[in-house]
Amino acid sequence: MKDFRERLKSDKPILYDGGFGSQLFARDIELPNSAVANLSHPDDVVGIHSDYINAGAEVIGTNTFVVSPLHLQMAELDKSDAQRLTRLGVQHAKTAVAESEKDIYIAGSVGPSPGAIEADSGDTTFGIANAEVREAHKLVINTLAEEGVDFLCLETMFSAKEAAIAVDVARQTGLPIAVNLTYKCTKDRKTGEVIYKTDWGHSASDLLQILNSGEFSYGDSLLDYVDIIGLNCGAETKRDEHSGMPYAITGTQQLHTALTDIGIDDKRMMAYPNAGMPQLDEHYNTVYTQSADEMGGYISDLINAGAYIIGGCCGTTPAHIKAFREVLNSTE
Repeated sequence: MKDFRERLKSDKPILYDGGFGSQLFARDIELPNSAVANLSHPDDVVGIHSDYINAGAEVIGTNTFVVSPLHLQMAELDKSDAQRLTRLGVQHAKTAVAESEKDIYIAGSVGPSPGAIEADSGDTTFGIANAEVREAHKLVINTLAEEGVDFLCLETMFSAKEAAIAVDVARQTGLPIAVNLTYKCTKDRKTGEVIYKTDWGHSASDLLQILNSGEFSYGDSLLDYVDIIGLNCGAETKRDEHSGMPYAITGTQQLHTALTDIGIDDKRMMAYPNAGMPQLDEHYNTVYTQSADEMGGYISDLINAGAYIIGGCCGTTPAHIKAFREVLNSTE
């Protein structure tokens, strides 16, 4: 199998997997922290990975999105379990890959801290200290690297500043790095222009500026260390046109513009949105509005916008990934 950086040189798009937490829920597994499933429900974790591989995913993400000691502490769990749960997360992904006998890459999932950080809030009264954030990311990222993931996937980042802290830690591993923010739709009040920004008001352009500034990396620009830049998730609950696949397409277009504006053309772009907007059904279960076929119908537009690594986030299922694979195969 090619080294992942070599794989990125190919013109052939890469299919990522879909939502993990929502697949745990689909198996009636409800936990205070989804990473605990690595210990309590190992067969199910392997099974979810296997379902995505069988659906056609070329990359699977480890079940480590909320594994950091900060998240475990928030869920009133033993934060010292973070390293063990991280190791198990990679091992379960490797088991699924071995059982498949296919060439599958493993992304080490690194999620955001469970709340505002000092760099955004301005202090440690309301924000988690930058030093604590750095140490939490260091533990998870270094453990993922030690266990042998193919690249690090920083995802659902609400803060471009936290993303920069995580990238500064991740660059020490030498692994390829993907940075994915999650955006909401905003409008410029003067011009009416739609601009995607995170909860902390960071646009794609802001992310590039913050990575380049060296503020969280001892003066070094971090842009050279990032191989992939993208978006995932998406938290809109009222605007269909900025949820799911339409969100991914618009966000990718804005990211492409931001990269072009500063003369960068050597980054791959990644997009894996929610399956539309979450809603409650008659049994008060969360369901999502965009079906596998509906999302699959947007794949060509997403590729035309510049996305190279494509998958799904909350609410997307193996059926969605199978639909994506069928479209990708038909366009080769």
